[in-house]
Amino acid sequence: LERLRLWEMAPHFGAGVDAMRKATYEASSLPARVREVARMRIAQINQCPICLDTRAASAMQQGLTEEMYSHVHEYADSGDYSERERLAIEFAERFATEHQNLDGTFFAALREQFSDVEILELATTIAFCLGIGRVYTVLDIANECPVAMK
Repeated sequence: LERLRLWEMAPHFGAGVDAMRKATYEASSLPARVREVARMRIAQINQCPICLDTRAASAMQQGLTEEMYSHVHEYADSGDYSERERLAIEFAERFATEHQNLDGTFFAALREQFSDVEILELATTIAFCLGIGRVYTVLDIANECPVAMK
């Protein structure tokens, strides 16, 4: 796969990317659905083909459907997402597009729904997805097939 060949060119960076992927998908305290709706909103903003095609089996096992993946950008008007999921999506969107306008009011709403550890993990997950998704998009790294994650 093209994305794997990319990291073979700089294996020391590839190892770091893989460590972040494992932390995000295998060690996070966040529910898979919360992590995934935030990740998908970043994928939509980045228009990263790999990120848009990736589906986490763990989130789908928790009831995240293909329809919900596709319409995450309509979170505010949808009853399909929990309050935590809506906040995670909004955090991802604002993190990517207006990060300097994340104010105390928004963080108070986050703290009503998330622990400090979860907020840190969510912010770091969003940053990782935003950065790697932009690497793939800027370097025009295509996805040869849909990606299924644990």
